[in-house]
Amino acid sequence: MQNRFASFRPGFHRRRIAILCACLAALSGGEAVHAADLGIDLPALPIERLLTLEVYSASKFSQKITEAPSAVSVVTAADIKAYGWRTLADILRSMRGLYLNYDRNYDYLGARGFLRPGDYNTRFLLLVDGNRINDGVYDQAPIGTEFIVDVDLIERVEFVPGPGSSIYGANAFFGVINVLTKRGSDLPGSRVAVEGGSHGERKLRASYGMRNAEGLDLLISATSYRERGADLYYPEFDNPPGSGGIATHRDHDRADRVFLKGAIGPLTMSIAHAERTKGVPTASFSQVFNDPRSHTVDVQSMVNVGYRTRLDSDSELSSHLYWGRYDYDGDYLYDLPPVLINRDGSRSRWWGGETKLITTRFAGHKTVAGAEYRRDYRRGQFNFDVDPFVFNLDDRRAGSRSGVYVQDEMTLSKDLLLNAGMRYDWSDSHGGTFNPRLALIRKLTPATTVKALYGKAFREPNAFEMYYAMAGAGGQRANPDLKAERIRTLELAAEHQLAADTRVIASAFRNTVSNLISQAVDPTDGLLIYGNLSRATAHGVEAELERAWARGARMRASYSWQRTNDSATGAKLPNTPRHLAKLNLSAPVYRSWRAGLEAQYVARRNSLQGYAEAFWLANLTLSSVRIAPGLELSASIYNLFDRQYVDPGAAEHVQDLIRQNGRTMRIRLSYAF
Repeated sequence: MQNRFASFRPGFHRRRIAILCACLAALSGGEAVHAADLGIDLPALPIERLLTLEVYSASKFSQKITEAPSAVSVVTAADIKAYGWRTLADILRSMRGLYLNYDRNYDYLGARGFLRPGDYNTRFLLLVDGNRINDGVYDQAPIGTEFIVDVDLIERVEFVPGPGSSIYGANAFFGVINVLTKRGSDLPGSRVAVEGGSHGERKLRASYGMRNAEGLDLLISATSYRERGADLYYPEFDNPPGSGGIATHRDHDRADRVFLKGAIGPLTMSIAHAERTKGVPTASFSQVFNDPRSHTVDVQSMVNVGYRTRLDSDSELSSHLYWGRYDYDGDYLYDLPPVLINRDGSRSRWWGGETKLITTRFAGHKTVAGAEYRRDYRRGQFNFDVDPFVFNLDDRRAGSRSGVYVQDEMTLSKDLLLNAGMRYDWSDSHGGTFNPRLALIRKLTPATTVKALYGKAFREPNAFEMYYAMAGAGGQRANPDLKAERIRTLELAAEHQLAADTRVIASAFRNTVSNLISQAVDPTDGLLIYGNLSRATAHGVEAELERAWARGARMRASYSWQRTNDSATGAKLPNTPRHLAKLNLSAPVYRSWRAGLEAQYVARRNSLQGYAEAFWLANLTLSSVRIAPGLELSASIYNLFDRQYVDPGAAEHVQDLIRQNGRTMRIRLSYAF
């Protein structure tokens, strides 16, 4: 199918992006002051510091990024500000090897060629300060406006690509995302931020942070977000032509969040709550088109309490307890006739805990060992017609999972490390599974490190995939016989410092997935159903170049090539771009002002019925450190050249291709009292 929304003139738009890059580079080389003079916190700005940057998420302890058993990507608060990112999805989209799909309701994340229809980011483990966010019904990782933490409160995001089940257990299939939040000392005093943008977008955030002489660190924040949304045209509903096809104000979005984080001595605590209501303009699941009552509601809560103590000079013991909640409600409109409201929903509640020991007691070894338990005491799914009231589904379940793990970082010589880890997980629904990870890390020269990586991971089918059953148009059939998916990965990665201000990362990988869970339409009854594919494979290469200039400019560019196939048929998997290219360039341009340019290329992707054309996108942000005492201003233009592009739809959509936003703008003003 030819996509009429995405005629692509690659040379023209590449030239425009190149001109913008040249302008930024020229401005950064003129009368710009140094980053330190601007007061901009650009962590690890010199490349030497990038090479010694410590990450936590790869091994559950701090280690140099060059010694981590993965090619870790890191985004900082300075990056978020420089490029005007509004959601966690925006942040992840900028990272090497990742790409997104947006169906006008939720954002879906793909990695290394895998983004399956009907997958709610279940193959990524999402953490906030090390606390698991994936819920107990869908196992989803929420990354859009429904994410539980305001982006302004993020200190940095670490993405650990590859299988992570050897230390994290379930869902760490394609990678681990750890969102590390700011402390009260990072945002001292009272602060207010207001934003306004296209399509009626507006946001208000108020926060208070402090750290006193007794060591109490406290951060409190509340955020309110509203967006009216654009009017969207869908030719599939313009039948006969000229009869309509416009979803008027159906793309609205409303989100509210509160966040509390505190620490004193060895104790830490965090509480977060978020509620989002989103209009559904696509009339998914065979709904009535353009009905204002069609919407979804997501409610999330989390509580986490932690304790850390040193047993002696060589060993540290830490524990944390957590509680989580996720509620989903969706109102769907069907003309039987008459038009009735069908309410679909779920209720998920869980609690759990983890204890781990980190020790360097034995010479040449840094070991982490731990145990984890989680009880999903409520996994409820329901569906009913509102008026007249008819119950269609009332599925109530519970479950538990536990795991024990150990990982040892062994120094074999001054230039050679062996990182070996393994974890055993058990669940009452699928029994036990064992997942190892090995990483041989060799420092060839002071500037060059090579990593040979091997690992396995698993993902159990969730309650929605196995037990959700709903007859009729847009319905789904249960499949309680689903098996757990498994992945085996081989990867070779190299990190090299080309010069004092430049470094490069390159990797080649091969993934083999068995029992891949996929959503499809059963031709016998027209219902959706999740099933296991026999096997799928992916292989590819990734490369990233990062450079930091002395005057404060910084550039990161990456390229990914990947190929995925169904091993049984040899067919290319849907929604797999062969090529991804990304550029992020930020530079001081005048006094306290900084410009950030982001450009991204996504190659053509197969859809369920045709394909989505390749596209280039560019975003531009201008931000200030201070225009007056305590006052900061930023302005962003997204989709700078107003490209018309689409993402593939899923089986629940009439639309094979779903149009994305054209050019939009945002202005942000913040004040610290």
